[in-house]
Amino acid sequence: MAISNIENKDGQIWVYDENSECVGRMPNTRVEVAGFTSDFFVTVEGGWIRTYDQECERLGSMSAIGVTVRSVSGGNFTVSDRGDVRTLDRRCMEARKRG
Repeated sequence: MAISNIENKDGQIWVYDENSECVGRMPNTRVEVAGFTSDFFVTVEGGWIRTYDQECERLGSMSAIGVTVRSVSGGNFTVSDRGDVRTLDRRCMEARKRG
C-alpha cells in the first residue's frame, strides 16, 4: 500500500494508505513532518533528518546541522546544505549534488 496522507493529531503522527486507513503511528514529540511521497516520509527531529516507511519504521538518518529539507517527491528528497543542493534517496544516501 502507498502513503496517501499524514496527519498530526492526538500527540501522534498518523500515516494513512490510499484506502484512508491508518497503517502507522508514532509519537510526534519534537518531530516535524517535512514531507512525504507514496513510499516514505521525511521528518526533522531536533538535530536529525530521518526517513520512515508507512509503518513508521526508520529507513535512514542524517545530521540536520546546517541542512534544510527543501522538497520531497518521487523516490527522493532534496536538501540545502550550506549552499549546496543535495538529492538524497529514502535511506538518506546521496543521489546527486549541485553547487
